[in-house]
Amino acid sequence: MSTFNAELYPLLARVDSPEELRKLSVDELEIVCSELRRYLWDTINAVGGHLAASLGVVELSAALHYVYNTPEDRIVWDVGHQGYIHKILTGRRDKLGTIRRMGGLSGFLKRNESEYDVFGAGHASTSLSAAYGMAVARDMKGEKHSVVAVIGDGGMTGGLAFEALNNAGHSGRDITIILNDNRMSISPNVGAVPKFLAKMETNPLLSKIKDEMWDLMGKSPVGKETMRSFAGRFEASLKGLVSPGMLFEEFGFQYFGPFDGHDIKESVEILKNIKSRHKHPVLVHFLTRKGKGYDVAEADSVTWHAVKAPAKG
Repeated sequence: MSTFNAELYPLLARVDSPEELRKLSVDELEIVCSELRRYLWDTINAVGGHLAASLGVVELSAALHYVYNTPEDRIVWDVGHQGYIHKILTGRRDKLGTIRRMGGLSGFLKRNESEYDVFGAGHASTSLSAAYGMAVARDMKGEKHSVVAVIGDGGMTGGLAFEALNNAGHSGRDITIILNDNRMSISPNVGAVPKFLAKMETNPLLSKIKDEMWDLMGKSPVGKETMRSFAGRFEASLKGLVSPGMLFEEFGFQYFGPFDGHDIKESVEILKNIKSRHKHPVLVHFLTRKGKGYDVAEADSVTWHAVKAPAKG
């Protein structure tokens, strides 16, 4: 059963695999993301399935397959809820309408379904330990491919994730963690870790200090540009004291972010730099929005986490 109409999604129709995706320009990639989001929305509302999480990871999924040479490079997804776009881009586009049906696509990642599904993700917190194991095996065999784990901020609260952070960071091996931070799991996250991850964006003290220093430095007789440059460096140092980066760097990861996970051009540039220049434990923090692109899903991502067929919106 194929639900894909090439006339409705003309650029996506050209993408039968990540190899085809990588032939596109970054400008075309932006259009593909728009078509991906629309195709996902139309199809899952018709047949049912998990929706809001994958809507939020459209650009990130496309950027990862655009930059990394999958399936040689390994991408390990934490929970299948955010894996639908990955499935569309890895040769299963035309079968999306069969998802979670007898004989159709699995709702999760499944190793015997595709060579691109390198780990059979169950629910949460497993991707980091799986990816670390793959990095160890790669190094023992003398191979050179990249290993990337994608985990949400909800999954990051699991004990298994912290055990993996401890082992992988201490090892110094080449492994990249993508933190997809939408401040949600199925429902809003609670507890210390989500609050800590939110500090950089919400800390009023940092904002107040930044604004007052910017004002003060602009009035300095030494030279406005020189002093404001100093203020910018001071602000970056101050953020490091209270940012999520402090936590991950204590585990041995170099931290980058947070970045806008819906800016496809920036995401591609960041991931290219990470892949080419950093051959040690790295964590890249992207901010995304669950249900992105559809007001009703953004406003109530709990209800739109999964939908029955046909959904109404």
